[in-house]
Amino acid sequence: MKKEIHPANYRFVVFKDISTDDAFLGKSCVNSKETTTWEDGKEYPLVKMEISAYSHPFFTGKMKFVDTAGRIDKFNKKFAKFSK
Repeated sequence: MKKEIHPANYRFVVFKDISTDDAFLGKSCVNSKETTTWEDGKEYPLVKMEISAYSHPFFTGKMKFVDTAGRIDKFNKKFAKFSK
């Protein structure tokens, strides 16, 4: 393996799915300003996600629309004239 190519801040991070309120502990070097206390009593950086395996339709079998920026309404308004 090559030296000096791996990030120096690789650590445990809590990833939380905000749509289902489920969380899991994994390793990452992603930056986060928030922290949370995990089940083991230790404090870890917290990364909030909109979609994970807990809420993704492929894994759950349920279709769910996550529209944070009004993209669906914008799309429907833009292409409404073609629905005739």
